[in-house]
Amino acid sequence: MLALAVVYFVLVGLGHQLTPGTVLLEGTVVVAFGGVGVVIALRQPQNPIGWILLGCSIVLELGGIGARYAVLAYRLGNHGLPMATAAVVLGNSVQVLVLLTIPVIILLFPDGRLPGSRWRRLLWAYAGFGTCAMALTIANAIAPVADHRIRIDPSGNLTSSGHQQGLLANLPAWIGVVIVVGLAGTALPVLGRHVLGWRQATGERRQQLKWLAFGAAVSAAWLLGMLFLSLPVVGIAALPVSMGIAILKYRLYDIDRIISRTLAYTIVTGLLVGLYAGLVLLATRELSFHTPVAVAASTLAAAALFNPLRLRVQRLVDQRFNRARYDADQTIAAFAAQLKDAVDLDSVRDDLAAVVQKALEPAHMSVWIRADERR
Repeated sequence: MLALAVVYFVLVGLGHQLTPGTVLLEGTVVVAFGGVGVVIALRQPQNPIGWILLGCSIVLELGGIGARYAVLAYRLGNHGLPMATAAVVLGNSVQVLVLLTIPVIILLFPDGRLPGSRWRRLLWAYAGFGTCAMALTIANAIAPVADHRIRIDPSGNLTSSGHQQGLLANLPAWIGVVIVVGLAGTALPVLGRHVLGWRQATGERRQQLKWLAFGAAVSAAWLLGMLFLSLPVVGIAALPVSMGIAILKYRLYDIDRIISRTLAYTIVTGLLVGLYAGLVLLATRELSFHTPVAVAASTLAAAALFNPLRLRVQRLVDQRFNRARYDADQTIAAFAAQLKDAVDLDSVRDDLAAVVQKALEPAHMSVWIRADERR
């Protein structure tokens, strides 16, 4: 895996695109899949999820190598490079295999076992539709190669190359529809299984499912962003990382805090961006301020409102999504108010123990008071 990563970044460098940003963004995805896969495989070798994630990392690296090799051959004018056409097909098809693998990983989450024999039949059906989807993807990459109309962008992805000939031109449109519907029909029950399981789960299993849902939501939102906003692929790394935390149970109970912080900062950012844009428009169009003055005033207003708005939104989000923290804060605040009028040391000790037990739920607790402080 490391050797493939070295080859990939060497090709990126030869294509004059090796920048710190490229290394960070593209390396993050490979490390997320490969690193998490290695850790799970070492800690739980019987769990196939680790090995599948490791395989996904290798597939992503091979696809990246093929795409960058194609850039050297067809965009930078090195037409004599061997196996350049194979690199084009490789770089524009194998990444789909990783996307098709994700529902399988989710189905096996968290222990790597199928829930029952009926899920085995569903998995075989999904594999059949996935094989058809891969065949069409590969055919879609082969078509411009066969027509000798290979045009790629700086990242090695095929661009529009005119009318495609051969297999794809003769395929009815309904075949693609059937494959998409088949993939969705066999993948959605996997999500339904975990949704139903989350309602019945308690303790560690519930926290594991929360991590899975969080990573899946971030990755899905990022994929939509890639379609409409040209976001980098790095956000997809949230899914393997969250699954790794859930499977290895490292900082498992931090998920409520992470969800509440993510929601709070997302809401605050959206509100401040809207407020900033509104103030700039108001100042420039209605009040006739010069644009630099309006921008500066709007920036100061947004900065001044950030912390009060964040605290208010965080309180509301915690009340809904991080109830344990909210209740703990309320319990501590009530104890602090009660402590102002307390005079009996034994009563304070008992109240302190009760508050700590309710707010933090420790496995063991003791209160130590020095003998000279009892007087």
